[in-house]
Amino acid sequence: MKILFVNPWFSKSGKSSLFNNLFSSGDDLICQTLAAVTPKNHTMEMVDEAVEKVDFDTDVDLVAITTFTRSAPRAYEIADEFRKRGKKVVLGGYHVSALPNEAIKHADSIVIGEGEDSFPKLLKDLEKKELKPFYEQEKPVDLDKVPILSQKERMLYKSSSFTQSIQISKGCPVGCIFCSISYMKFGNIHRTRSIENVIKEMKTIPEKIISFADPSLTTNPKYTKQLFREMRGLNKIFGCEGNANILGRDDELLKLAAEAGCLSWYIGFESISQETIDSIGKSTNKVENYKNIIKKVHDYGMRVETAFMFGFDTDKPDVFTKTIDTIKDWEIDLIDCSTITPYPGTPFFNQLEKENRLLTKDWEKYDSFQVVFQPKHMSPEELANGVQTVWEEFYRPQAALKRSIMGLKWGLKPFLFSCLRNYFYYKISKNKKVSNPSND
Repeated sequence: MKILFVNPWFSKSGKSSLFNNLFSSGDDLICQTLAAVTPKNHTMEMVDEAVEKVDFDTDVDLVAITTFTRSAPRAYEIADEFRKRGKKVVLGGYHVSALPNEAIKHADSIVIGEGEDSFPKLLKDLEKKELKPFYEQEKPVDLDKVPILSQKERMLYKSSSFTQSIQISKGCPVGCIFCSISYMKFGNIHRTRSIENVIKEMKTIPEKIISFADPSLTTNPKYTKQLFREMRGLNKIFGCEGNANILGRDDELLKLAAEAGCLSWYIGFESISQETIDSIGKSTNKVENYKNIIKKVHDYGMRVETAFMFGFDTDKPDVFTKTIDTIKDWEIDLIDCSTITPYPGTPFFNQLEKENRLLTKDWEKYDSFQVVFQPKHMSPEELANGVQTVWEEFYRPQAALKRSIMGLKWGLKPFLFSCLRNYFYYKISKNKKVSNPSND
């Protein structure tokens, strides 16, 4: 059979920009991994709408589309167009795993949960003309039974990104109420690949810059330390995600990370309020330690990128100015701020739906830049305007330039990294205005 993998863009227009695709998000990695587990008697093609258009008249036997909530409307549109032409379509990913009965209206089959085991079974049934409507994950995927990605699978996608993604683990046991990972089937079970396989795959990647598509590299510090030891000498540079509690106390991990080529840690601070942190189940975070965590990471020559979300039930209208004032002396290199988004399948979504506080189920608006629910202590407009204010205040050109120049004391690579990321987020602050969909 001939299989077409499609990674849809986030809007129904199917249009992206070159700049948005320069930093690999890891989304393509899902389809590349499915390609690796596909039996070699099948032929495969891939389309990433970030860089090329979908040809609906292409001659294929099966179209496999990966789906996140914000890309679901576009995924459904693509699926419907192929089905009109008599093609079989399968949908998978976080969104359709949470809402399979919605998704099956647009597909011949749905893969629920991780697809590494289910997708080959689906292909066998399709060959026998016994395709089932649903294929649900039965057990946690053994990551070492998944073939390492070869350049053949990676090159199936045309990409303008100068990075390559790699995944070394799955699952997150923290259980934040807003996170899709923990509430996907078996998503709370943390698993790792053998370090031998990870290093072997890294050696096949010609790009110097890699991106870890893992929710955290600090869930198993002993494993990560050994990985970083093995990475020394590979001449790679990378950024990765980590939890605040480990990064704040494990000097050995930070030292090994820097030696392995780490330039930056992305840390989910989420809020400056401990009350908020406690209410969302983020047991790894103590706000009183945030400033010291940043300093400790800096001491080892790495940048700090922090995520803040707004719109929690504990947030009042003054949370935005309080956040700006609080972080001024923290020397954060970058922030990624957003409205909290209630993704289907999470406790936060279920709570808001029960309380009748969802403003829309137009999934394209679930992009972390639009207010899709009624906040508890402010209007949707106040939330949208407040988040926009934090973006614009932090990424004022003079402030961004100053932060980038500060990176020079750690060397050329951190300086260039800081410049690129500051400019990337500056563009976001100008081009992706936070909005209230009830006004659209």
